[in-house]
Amino acid sequence: MSLPPGERRLPENDRTRHRRLREQGSLDRADLDAILAAGFLCHLGVVVDGTPLVVPTVYGSDGGTLYFHGSAASRSLTASPRATVCVTVTHVDGLVLARSVFEHGVNYRSAMVFGIPRAVTEPEEKLAGLRLLTEHTAPGQWDYARRPSRKELAATTLLALPLDEASVKIRTGPPDDGDGPDAALGVWAGVLPLHAAWGALQPDPALPPGTEAPPHLTTRVGTTAG
Repeated sequence: MSLPPGERRLPENDRTRHRRLREQGSLDRADLDAILAAGFLCHLGVVVDGTPLVVPTVYGSDGGTLYFHGSAASRSLTASPRATVCVTVTHVDGLVLARSVFEHGVNYRSAMVFGIPRAVTEPEEKLAGLRLLTEHTAPGQWDYARRPSRKELAATTLLALPLDEASVKIRTGPPDDGDGPDAALGVWAGVLPLHAAWGALQPDPALPPGTEAPPHLTTRVGTTAG
């Protein structure tokens, strides 16, 4: 978990310290940035009225702040500015199939971000945050589609969470039992990779004839997601 000189280091505390599988932990801030850049869906964990809720939502990151949004009526979002939350992003890269079931695992990249998010209410920052979120998810879409109206902005909650406290773990490579007693079993072992890719566009049936998809969407077809 040591870093080369000059690398940005994630701070450690009781919440972010790696206690199990420490060899999979990373303190390199660049790994956190890469995990966030590779995805757009996070899970927001927050306790509301004594009940834990874990809610999927779309996010965007500018490298210093994580923005996520939802309906202004969402209990998980209205409660979040008053509580510590845990936002997680995970990418599954493959199944690790060992010689014994006990040694099976997953190759993955994951990040947990902790903190008390701030509700974004200033109109210019809210628009900027929603633009960042939209462009993080579908680059080019903000300038192509209609932007939010005042009524739509009022119905949307946008939260900003600093990327000051995070825990990152990454697992790569084959199973760990290649040099153990189970190696003599004659059982195949290795990794079944998982690759996600964007499929062919599916036009809305209500589109007028001749409405062409924009290049910023057509060029993503067949490309890797995550």
